Amino acid sequence: MGTRKSQLARIQTDSVADTLKELYPDVHLEIVAMSTIGDKILDTALSKIGEKSLFTKELENALERNEVDIVVHSLKDLPTSLPPGFTIGAILQRENPHDAVVLHPKNAGLTLDSLPEKSVIGTSSLRRAAQLKKRFPQLEFENIVSCTFLLRLWILSPDDCMYAVGQGALAVEVRAQDKDILEMVSVLHHPDTVLRCISERAFLKQLECVHVGVTANNISSSALEAAEKLGMDLANALLNKGAKDILTTARKLNDAR
Repeated sequence: MGTRKSQLARIQTDSVADTLKELYPDVHLEIVAMSTIGDKILDTALSKIGEKSLFTKELENALERNEVDIVVHSLKDLPTSLPPGFTIGAILQRENPHDAVVLHPKNAGLTLDSLPEKSVIGTSSLRRAAQLKKRFPQLEFENIVSCTFLLRLWILSPDDCMYAVGQGALAVEVRAQDKDILEMVSVLHHPDTVLRCISERAFLKQLECVHVGVTANNISSSALEAAEKLGMDLANALLNKGAKDILTTARKLNDAR
């Protein structure tokens, strides 16, 4: 099993491994941790790097070389287009996907609505900054890749900030031709999460004009197709209302920053 070296990635992968060990006690599982491009670049906002596989490329290279048989990802980090020969073999039950804000002790008891004007919000996420700037124009936003003095955590509602595609769910990536591995990990699928995430990834893929890749043999093909169609239809509705021009402008502005 391949995973990133970060503490969170190891915790997530250990949880998947523990579940598989309970289901398949005779199967030997070894966890191989490695650093990815995204783990090594700590001083630049990820949106500025221009690489879509920041947290997955090294893991997928190991999968291609047969050095690992299973890779565990945070689904939101997994590009909507997988390399040829790979597929998502399982999507696990989603945890709370909503974004959160951590406040400095001096702002204890406050919310984003009540923070003093021109308070600085740190985030390395272009998605979060764009939504929160619109919702809270009185605040200022800066690219910050780490925070200290954590005191109180606020969960943001979708009205304040919509979470990322696939956020809160784990994905298990495998080689598409490894039928035994596919069958083994398929029991990890959480049907409701699978359908929700397929819709979300189809939405994002349609905006990028590419195709979805999830293998879920234990979920009816009609449900999978309906989920993908829902995401595509929503993306097309936005494209018809001018979303392409907005996205093009946003990318140019981001590149110019």
